[in-house]
Amino acid sequence: MKVRTAGEGRADEPRDERPDAGPPDPEATRVFERTRTVDPEATRVFTRPGTAQGPTPEILDGPDGPGDPPDPVERGRGGGGRPPRRRRPRIRLGRIIALLVVAALAVPPGTWTWVWWTARQDERPTSDTILVLGASQYNGRPSPIFEARLEHAAHLYEEGVAPTIVTVGGNQPGDNYTEGGSGRDWLVGQGIPAESVVAVEEGSNTLRSMEAVSDVVRANGWSSTVIVTDPWHSLRSRIMAQDQGMEAHTSPVRSGPAVIERKTQLWYITRETGSLWYYWLFGDSADADLDIDTGTDAA
Repeated sequence: MKVRTAGEGRADEPRDERPDAGPPDPEATRVFERTRTVDPEATRVFTRPGTAQGPTPEILDGPDGPGDPPDPVERGRGGGGRPPRRRRPRIRLGRIIALLVVAALAVPPGTWTWVWWTARQDERPTSDTILVLGASQYNGRPSPIFEARLEHAAHLYEEGVAPTIVTVGGNQPGDNYTEGGSGRDWLVGQGIPAESVVAVEEGSNTLRSMEAVSDVVRANGWSSTVIVTDPWHSLRSRIMAQDQGMEAHTSPVRSGPAVIERKTQLWYITRETGSLWYYWLFGDSADADLDIDTGTDAA
C-alpha cells in the first residue's frame, strides 16, 4: 500500500484555472500618475536689501577640516585655485643714483677719519724688525723730521720690540748721501750696535721704499715689522707694506715738526687721504711733496 504525503506529486499535476477567471480588466491594472506643480511661493529667494546677489562662494576643505581655507601652496599645486602672483621688485633708477651719490659723499670723510684714527694708535708687538721710513737729509745729517723717527726707533729697540732696525730711502739728484745710509750712521752714533742696523739705500717714495725693503725682508727670512713714521703717514705705509707681503704694524712718532702745529696736522691728514686714494686707484704713490719736508716719504 503506497501512502502519499501531503503535497507530494502536486507539482506534477496541472493547476486548475480559476473557473471564473476571465480576460484581464483594464480598470484593475490602470496606473495613476500625479501631476506635480511647483509653487513659486515655496521657492522664493529672499535677499537682504543693499546687497548684490551673486554666485555662492565655493567652500574648499583645508588641512584643518571643512571650511578651513586651503594652503596657497596646495592651491597652486591643484587644490582648486590659482597660485598667488609674485610681485616683481621695481628698480627705481632715481633711488640707485641717490645711494651712489650718498656713498660718494661719505667715502672721503670716512677715509679721512681712518687716517686720523690710525695716527692715534701705537702698536708695539714683538717683531723681526723696526722699519724707519726715510726723510730729508742734509749731507748725511738727518732733517728734524727724520731725526724724530730715528730717535723713536732707537727707543723701540731698547725696549726689545725687535732685534734689528732697518732704515730705508734713496737720495735726491745731486745728493752725496742716501737717507737709508744717513739714518744708519745716526743710529750707530747713538750707541745702537752696527750689526743691528740694516740700511736699504733705495726708494724714491713710500711705495718704492716698501718694494726695496720687501726684498731684504724675504732674503733674511723676516716677516713682521713695526713701521716708524709720522702719525698721518702710518695708514698708507702700513697698507703698502701689507700689500708687499709683510706683517706690518705702526708706531708713529709723537714729536717733531709734523706733529707740533695743528695746521700742519690737518694738512697732512687731508693730503694722506688723497694719496691713499691715489694708491688704491692707480697703484702708485702720489707725486706731491710736503712743504715742511722733501724726503722720500712725502709721496
